Amino acid sequence: MSNTIKMVLDLVERREIKISSHGYDELAEDGILVKDIMAGVKDAKVIEDYPNYPKGPCVLVLQKDLQGEPIHVLWGIPKHVAFAAVLITAYRPSPDYWSQDFLRRK
Repeated sequence: MSNTIKMVLDLVERREIKISSHGYDELAEDGILVKDIMAGVKDAKVIEDYPNYPKGPCVLVLQKDLQGEPIHVLWGIPKHVAFAAVLITAYRPSPDYWSQDFLRRK
């Protein structure tokens, strides 16, 4: 398990979460509920980890909603301000662009 997702899970458990404006827009566009994101984060599978991203560590994960459907979520932790896990974006992955298990780009 990556250090980035460990930090995200710790912050989520403490309810230290923020959702970016872009994140809210993407949730609405794909009909994803915040409760689906929160329910699925504990079982998230890391797709791509960016521990040295200039704005702070971030991680793209595969989660499932309450109906078991896949969701990709990009979580970030602002550099030098590890006070909240930020949901940067979330979307329903398209099988046209992702492997059957939604863990690898085609």
